[in-house]
Amino acid sequence: MGLLINDIEQKEMEYMLKRELEELLMDMDDQRIDHVVRRAMRERYQIVFQLFRRVASEQETMKYMLKRSKANDE
Repeated sequence: MGLLINDIEQKEMEYMLKRELEELLMDMDDQRIDHVVRRAMRERYQIVFQLFRRVASEQETMKYMLKRSKANDE
């Protein structure tokens, strides 16, 4: 399957996905959030990150990669 978008649409999609990834990363670090909710957020993060990889450069995707830690592996 493919997706045909122009440069402006690509930049807009990249921007929206970045904002979503930033929110998810920030919320996943919040220890007040239940681990079940954080697990669901991590699953959502994986889906959004896969979409982001399709429209962003490798350099941009590196900024949003999850760091491996015990807290992230719940």
